[in-house]
Amino acid sequence: MQDKALSLPKLPGVYIMKNADKDIIYIGKAKALKNRVTSYFASQENLLEKVRQMVARVEDFDYILCDSEFEALVLECSLIKQYMPKYNILLKDDKGYSYISITDDEYPRLKAVKQMPKGKCLGPYYSSYFLNQALSEAKKIYKLPLCNKTFSSQKKANVRPCLNYFIGLCSAPCANKISKKDYVESVNSAVDFLKKGSADTIKSLKAEMQECSENLDFEKAAKLRDKIIAIEKLSEKQKVVMSRFESQDVISFVKGEKKDCFEVFRFKNYKLCDDEHFLVDDILPPEQKREQFIMQYYSIRKDIPKRVLVDGEVENRKQVESFLSENSGKKVEIVFAQKGEQKKLVEMCRLNAAERISKIDGLSIKNTKVLDELQKLLGLKDLPKYIESYDISNTAGENNVAGMVVFKDAVPYKKAYKRFTIKSFLGQDDYGSMREVLKRRFLEYENHKGEEGFGVLPDLILLDGGIGQLNAVLPIVEKYGFSDKTFGMVKDNHHKTRAIVGKNGEIAIKQTRAVFTLVSSIQDEVHRFAIGYHHKKQQKSMLEMQLTDIEGVGKRRAESLIKHFKDINKIATATKDELIKVQGITEKTAENIYNYYRK
Repeated sequence: MQDKALSLPKLPGVYIMKNADKDIIYIGKAKALKNRVTSYFASQENLLEKVRQMVARVEDFDYILCDSEFEALVLECSLIKQYMPKYNILLKDDKGYSYISITDDEYPRLKAVKQMPKGKCLGPYYSSYFLNQALSEAKKIYKLPLCNKTFSSQKKANVRPCLNYFIGLCSAPCANKISKKDYVESVNSAVDFLKKGSADTIKSLKAEMQECSENLDFEKAAKLRDKIIAIEKLSEKQKVVMSRFESQDVISFVKGEKKDCFEVFRFKNYKLCDDEHFLVDDILPPEQKREQFIMQYYSIRKDIPKRVLVDGEVENRKQVESFLSENSGKKVEIVFAQKGEQKKLVEMCRLNAAERISKIDGLSIKNTKVLDELQKLLGLKDLPKYIESYDISNTAGENNVAGMVVFKDAVPYKKAYKRFTIKSFLGQDDYGSMREVLKRRFLEYENHKGEEGFGVLPDLILLDGGIGQLNAVLPIVEKYGFSDKTFGMVKDNHHKTRAIVGKNGEIAIKQTRAVFTLVSSIQDEVHRFAIGYHHKKQQKSMLEMQLTDIEGVGKRRAESLIKHFKDINKIATATKDELIKVQGITEKTAENIYNYYRK
């Protein structure tokens, strides 16, 4: 397979991977076919797990040469839609049309339905989101019932209305609080509102209110005024989901453990009119993933806006813009939002994607979002669900130890915490200590693969220290393919977390509050754990020194006493018979210990 890949030309084109049954399992495009395809069959250490799985199933591949990258991009999109390969992003246009049914009852009701109903209706609406939003607005403004009760003019006396009536959301036809005539008029007004929209409705209501005032019909004018106020208040609430661009789509991406999610907010007439999400499972890095998603999404959605707002880089952005512009007949631009109101829209979109992923992965929305932000900030390939952190602790080189803490799903996972006693040298050398600990950690993995603790490799390694600690361990982590997953946690002059440092320099984290809080808590926890172990070792050393002052007690017997009694007070108050029970303690030594603590 590698020989065939090496024979490919360095020209633009599309490659088609096939399994043993000749089924197409992946379609990709490349600027230089030879470079891209040979990368799959060379060393697989740097490949993602999903890519390794795909490559393991490849038995043959075909290719089609193209005149340009743009032609390869369009051909790739067309072939993916045609063959729907397992390892590509697969999107289906499974959206149906929705309608608003106006029932032919004595007291008509407005209902959202999926299929075109018999009788009166409004629609079709392509977006069920927009339909439900509009219908909810109309019912609130005109105080139409939100329940599923059926009403009749032959109502029972003394019926108590529900809570919605008392909080001003329903006119309570069930309890004779509104006449049939007024109720039907409210339904007709709601239908008119749904047809015209809020701006035209307000304009006509104001004109009607003015006419009523001139005719001295102040009661009706007051009711119209209340409806105008209700529409305007509702419009004010909706401004949180408005865009300063008349028409644009917002696309955000969140990577999960089991699935990835693309969320799309669609804005028309400055308002959010639709919200869609797609759970995908493919083998691409984020920038390629965005490219392929956009190409596929706008192949099943013909109404392409002039502006597409994204939360990260898009591979071949210019070619994708050309593709969208050709398909829509107008210039389309793809914009990476980095600040201001546009970034807030992207973050709101990403929060929704994180919520979808949290349900699948069993994480809270908060933890999914902070891990997604950390992944994006550090440029990690995978969501850092399993984080290991290391710190060194000693006193002038004495009792030199290290602590390893684990955060799983953004919370401490104490079952996997580990302690290390530095063995390879005496004295103080924090860099040498960190090298030893990381080397021992990876060696332990080879002996415990698949087991809890050392048998699980982390998604991210954080060292308590700056560029010095990081440079000290780079040769080791590079050997195991972790150089892009290892970072240092830098402190300020007050020993508080300030930044993260990678092999390419410092990364500021204070602007991202959730990430800053998580990293600070990891750094505080690993420091607490390492220094706690150091203090314990220090106390044990002091106790050993005290015990070895006793005649007949050397280092080995001191260790046996500490292991048996665990506490100096228990040794000091032990009887001779209790002391003799300790391994290696003779009757004479027991008497010496007994007398030593009773002088």
